[in-house]
Amino acid sequence: MPFVSNLIGRPVTDVDGARVGRLDDLIATPKPAVPHPEVVAIVVERKRGRLIVPFSSVAVLVAPAISLWCRLEDVPAYIPGDQDLYLVRDVLDKQIIDTNGVRVVRVNDLELARVNHHFLVANVDFGGAGLLRRIGLDRLAKLLGRSSPAGGMVSWHEVELLRGDQPIRLKVPGDKLAELHPADLAEIISDLSQEESSKLLASLDVKTLADTLEEVEPEFQASLVRSMPDEKVADVLEEMAPDEAADLLAELPQERSQELLELMEGEEAADVRRLLAFPEESAGGIMTTDYVSIRPELTVEAAMAYLRQNAAELESIDYLYVTDADERMLGVLSLHELVLANPTQGLRDIMHRRYVSVQLQESQNEVAHLIAKYDLRAIPVLDGQKRLHGIVTADDALDKILPTRWKKRLPRLYH
Repeated sequence: MPFVSNLIGRPVTDVDGARVGRLDDLIATPKPAVPHPEVVAIVVERKRGRLIVPFSSVAVLVAPAISLWCRLEDVPAYIPGDQDLYLVRDVLDKQIIDTNGVRVVRVNDLELARVNHHFLVANVDFGGAGLLRRIGLDRLAKLLGRSSPAGGMVSWHEVELLRGDQPIRLKVPGDKLAELHPADLAEIISDLSQEESSKLLASLDVKTLADTLEEVEPEFQASLVRSMPDEKVADVLEEMAPDEAADLLAELPQERSQELLELMEGEEAADVRRLLAFPEESAGGIMTTDYVSIRPELTVEAAMAYLRQNAAELESIDYLYVTDADERMLGVLSLHELVLANPTQGLRDIMHRRYVSVQLQESQNEVAHLIAKYDLRAIPVLDGQKRLHGIVTADDALDKILPTRWKKRLPRLYH
């Protein structure tokens, strides 16, 4: 199968053999129900300027000289459309997202495939063979390709294209990106430039964007949302866990932070304001208000019904915190214990009245120490009257005290 690098620069002749110019680029466009773009035109460089020739006028593409079906004066005009892609100008040497390998790679070459009388963009070459081919060392490129045939190639349908000089345009509307785990998206974003990462984020829906931002450090979050419209940032903040939203707002200029809080829904904004009132390195500063508190008079069956109705949007439910009408902590039980309990039992009878907790002003180091000591997945945060204000999850406690280079080596505790 031919590579674009082998075709560029070849002479183009008309039906009589008269030289028209040399091949400068190929234009491809997506086709419905086909995962690979089809070559629809060639760009010919001439002394009098460039000529765009529709591919229907090309008699032979893969040959020492590219020949046309007609004379130069009879070549019909081709007007590029919005979906057209210049393979050399827009793709070669550009960064792409390999959604299969979950990485950012640079395009060294493109491999075409002939299907009937059509040429499709089959594969992207990001390996050393592509570079050798580009500088004319085809023989070495073939040897390298045979020694590692799949090492530097990925199918076109497994990549997303980044357009550096235009708004991002994905071959599909972000379908493959939306299927990636937010942690993978965050890693991809960290490998892109500020401009490219901003365009990628703009292509995501609000929920996916919020989940992705939660996977990066607050300072990086702030840089990513700096140029976003306030209305969109407010929507994203509402989708984020309250503690994550508070951390992001704390990194923004105070004036913008207040403006964003005004745009948020009342309940979500109130939760975030409450968290922002505590010192950043205290238990109150790193806790989340996403937890389940439940009354002791309920039976196990009633508690399960309450969870189904009220806790659907919580990221995780590890413990149920039993509180009185004034939110004073009475006991705790795990979701595992609730599921296995007799449905007719009362929560008062199965809850643990002795539990580990921290005060609002407790240091984050002490919080992490207690979570590790007692092997907890979360710890409740109380005030002096034993009122429950929030919980600190194990992953949030680790996020605050471990160096970034260590955190990258650890698996995420929650997804």
